[in-house]
Amino acid sequence: MNLVDLVLTVCMLADPSRCRTEHLYFQSHGSLVQCMMLAPAEIAKWSASHPGLKIVRWKCVFPPGEREI
Repeated sequence: MNLVDLVLTVCMLADPSRCRTEHLYFQSHGSLVQCMMLAPAEIAKWSASHPGLKIVRWKCVFPPGEREI
């Protein structure tokens, strides 16, 4: 199965200097452009379930082939 990795950089609302990276994996539909088009809906879902965090940056990448998901 081809996967795409939506990489989010998220920071705490209470302390914006405390940030971390989150990875959301979903099935690739062939290109990173497709990921970019699907990403806003996935980001909105993730944000709704993490109210204390703010997404400050995001990107789509293909995960390394050797990585277990």
